[in-house]
Amino acid sequence: MSETTHDGRVVVSDRPSPDDGLSATELAAKYGLAVSGARPGLAEYVRQMWGRRHFILAFSQAKLTAQYSQAKLGQLWQVATPLLNALVYFLIFGLILNADRGMSREVYIPFLVTGVFVFTFTQSSVMAGVRAISGNLGLVRALHFPRASLPISFALQQLQQLLFSMIVLFCVAVGFGSYPRLSWLLIVPVLVLQFLFNTGLALIMARMGSKTPDLAQLMPFVMRTWMYASGVMFSIPVMLADHPKWIADILQWNPAAIYMDLMRFALIDGYGSENLPPHVWAVAGGWAALIALGGFVYFWKAEERYGRG
Repeated sequence: MSETTHDGRVVVSDRPSPDDGLSATELAAKYGLAVSGARPGLAEYVRQMWGRRHFILAFSQAKLTAQYSQAKLGQLWQVATPLLNALVYFLIFGLILNADRGMSREVYIPFLVTGVFVFTFTQSSVMAGVRAISGNLGLVRALHFPRASLPISFALQQLQQLLFSMIVLFCVAVGFGSYPRLSWLLIVPVLVLQFLFNTGLALIMARMGSKTPDLAQLMPFVMRTWMYASGVMFSIPVMLADHPKWIADILQWNPAAIYMDLMRFALIDGYGSENLPPHVWAVAGGWAALIALGGFVYFWKAEERYGRG
C-alpha cells in the first residue's frame, strides 16, 4: 500500500494485518491456542489420571519407604506406632476408666486395637491430604500432571501402611481367641470402601489446604475430637445407654464408626451383628460413593488454581 506526500515522494506503508481488531480470545480461537494449565473436562481428567496410574503407585511407594528412612527401626514404626497408641489407650481407658464395660478382655483388646488401626488409616489420609498440594509446590509448579494424583497417592500410601499393620492385627485377634473364619473375607470390601472414603476426604482436604496452610495446624484437634466421638476406645451404645438414643445413633452412623464396626464384626468372634446399626453395608457404601465422587469433582473444579500465586 502506497501514498504520495506533499513534496512528491512516494511512501510505502505496511499492509494491515488480518488480525487487527481481534481480541485475545478471538486470536486464541483462530490459531487453536489453549490456556496453559487450563482445567480439562471431567472425562478427559479421568483419562489423564488413568494414564498416570503408574506414577501414583510409584510415588506412594517411594513416600512410604522414605517415611521412616531416618529411624533405626525403619519400617517397623509403621506397625509400632499404632500398636503403642493402642497400648496407651488400653492403660487409660481399659484399666483406669473401665471403658471395656460389657465386653470380656478377649473381646475388648482386639476391639481396641482394631479401632486404633482403622481410625489411624482415616486420620493419616486426612492429614496427608491437607499437605498434598501445599507441601509439594515444587513438584506442582515444575511438572504438568493431574494434581489429583498427589492426594490419591497419599491415600494409597496410608492403605499400604495399614496392610502392614493388619499382620499385627491378625496376630492380636488370634492371640485373644478370634481365629480365621469366613467372616474374615469381609475385611476386603471394608478396606475397599474405607479407602474410597479416605481418598475422597484427602481430595477435599487437599483443595482446602492448598489455599489455607493453617488448616494443617487445626486438623489434629478436629481429628482428635472425631476419634473420641467414633467409639475407638469404647462401645457407643453401651457407653451412652443412659443418654437419649438419638445421640448414640448419630455417633454410630458417622463413617469412621461404621468402618471400625464392620472391621470388628469381620475380625472378632465375640463382636456380633447386634453391635451394628441397621443397613450398615448400604450406609458404608453410601459414604464411600458420596465422599469419593464428591471429593474428586470438588478437587477437579480448582485444578487450574493449584500452585498459582
